[in-house]
Amino acid sequence: MILTAAAIAAAVAAGEITIDPFDPARLSPNAYDWRLGETLRVCEGDLDAAEPTAFTETGLPADGLVLEPGVLYLGATLEHTGSERYAQLLNGDRTTGALGIWVHVSAPLGHAGHAIRWTLEIRAAKPVRVYPGMTFGKLVFLQTFGAPASYQQLGLKYTATDGIDISRLYEEIPGGTT
Repeated sequence: MILTAAAIAAAVAAGEITIDPFDPARLSPNAYDWRLGETLRVCEGDLDAAEPTAFTETGLPADGLVLEPGVLYLGATLEHTGSERYAQLLNGDRTTGALGIWVHVSAPLGHAGHAIRWTLEIRAAKPVRVYPGMTFGKLVFLQTFGAPASYQQLGLKYTATDGIDISRLYEEIPGGTT
């Protein structure tokens, strides 16, 4: 079941959902409009799943930064979100998609109990200027069924994420960097 704007606002007021900073004007009928944070990591060279990704980090200036096609950017949401009761789905939206920006296509699920600033995978179809704090997508909250299991208490590899995080798949690959 997807929460409506009124249900999201009530859950935030009751402390069942964290959205920080929270702005009620960013609620849409079935989602919360999240924003792009102030920093990007630009992934460099060829990527290897058995090695940590090399990157440079850059702040987004107030007058924006042009994203280039063929480059993988990692960013983070401006908002820190989480809930022990609800799972989250984070997606780009039509406004960014219409600019040729693909954002967070590969991993939209935030498990119940995962409280994070989301790491975003960002690709551009054409050169496009982005700005810190611009609306970048929608966050949906879903009611879970069954016995609760908090992601934070399972000790998984991304429990400490609070911003931009590279892939840690190398930790699982035999012979990979640990």
